[in-house]
Amino acid sequence: MYVTISEAADYLELTEKEVRQLIFQAKIRAVHDGKQYLVNTAQFDTHLREVEKYRALMQDILSEPIPESPDVKDED
Repeated sequence: MYVTISEAADYLELTEKEVRQLIFQAKIRAVHDGKQYLVNTAQFDTHLREVEKYRALMQDILSEPIPESPDVKDED
């Protein structure tokens, strides 16, 4: 779904100026229709899904118990 810069700013919780800067820096893809820039919100949905996958992976890695080292000797 294509939205205007102001609608994209509301969607991303950024200012319009920040969204314009991200478009000009090519960090957000946009289409210029001759009088305004239009942003496809689907690009953010894909990013958010990938971030969630990464968070789940990191949570799995961090919750894995640390194996005991065979070199550790019991002092008792």
